[in-house]
Amino acid sequence: MKIAVFHAYPVEPDGLSIQGNLLYKGLKEMSKDRNLEVVPCHFKPSLQKQWVLSGFKPDLAVGVGCWTNSPDIVFSPQRAGVLPVPWFVANGWVANYHKELGELPLVLTTSNWVTETYARDGVDTKNFVTLPIGFDPEEICRIPQSDDKIQAMRSMLGVQPHEKMILTVGGDVSSKGAQEMLRALAEIDKDFPNWKYVLKASESESAAIHGAEEEALIEELGIDRGKIVYFYGMYSHDFMSILLAACDIYAAPSRLEGFGMIQMEAEACGKPVISINVGGPVDTIIHGKTGYLADIGQAVELKEEWAYESMGFDADHKIVFDKPKVFAYRASVPDLVKYTKELLMDDAKRLEMGNNAYDHAMSNFHYKMVAKKFMELVDSRLNLK
Repeated sequence: MKIAVFHAYPVEPDGLSIQGNLLYKGLKEMSKDRNLEVVPCHFKPSLQKQWVLSGFKPDLAVGVGCWTNSPDIVFSPQRAGVLPVPWFVANGWVANYHKELGELPLVLTTSNWVTETYARDGVDTKNFVTLPIGFDPEEICRIPQSDDKIQAMRSMLGVQPHEKMILTVGGDVSSKGAQEMLRALAEIDKDFPNWKYVLKASESESAAIHGAEEEALIEELGIDRGKIVYFYGMYSHDFMSILLAACDIYAAPSRLEGFGMIQMEAEACGKPVISINVGGPVDTIIHGKTGYLADIGQAVELKEEWAYESMGFDADHKIVFDKPKVFAYRASVPDLVKYTKELLMDDAKRLEMGNNAYDHAMSNFHYKMVAKKFMELVDSRLNLK
């Protein structure tokens, strides 16, 4: 069997690119036992993609992205006579291509919530199946906090030996729940002041806008600015183990999360995770065992939204929804206070949950297991020889 894996390739330090590359790696390692030929390629039009479709001639093309990428990961293979298997994330609202996606024999999603989002927006999801994102334990792994490399990282971040480090990573950290965490930490500080909150964001317009909101909130809450550490930029994927190993708690009660790769990777690094009880984290975090899932404190709904030509429409226009759609969530701050305080103050509980998190990640999200499940789905649901 010949399989093409369409994703951002060569590999970039981006979640979708890493997601596709790990599937490719797992399938490649299975190739001898399964008589597979696997080729990776960028999903955008190019001479290389044209050769993959018409020269290599795969039996199927699995493509990583969201529904807006359908022209490149669904329709393009179909025009070449290749069966597409999209592996979808969600981005809030499925505005187009409902019929085409509903007619596919197999569609993969990164979480049950992603499937629910497509169904909510009118796509027939009878052939949708959840396939989680994997991780490579040779790259994302546990490192003792006593390691000199990790001690150096904590020192560089200004974390003192007596302080506990809480970490949030995102393109912009507000989307990962940083503002809710700041509100929680302002309360926690009254009883447990020995913490440092480290936030890694990317240099983007969104990060700048939300960063200004975060700075205003820090001022409003009266938090000691020395307890908050920001840094920015794009970093190699293997560096994330160093950063995750430096923290004591990974916190990301995300406002909208279709899977939560970094949360799963934090578990793989043996860290307890604080998140929110909706979306992808429900599939990756076991409440009370590998971390905590705060209840929803608020849901942000929209009654209308713009649809653009880039979404496959003839012209830009506004769509009014028959029923308001939830576009974002806010975690319960009292829950965040309760769970974060417990993990900060109870060293034994924090260690136990971190060990549970590591075992959970190794048992469920190893990239080889994801590739194996992918092939089981192909074998059972597609009529390919």
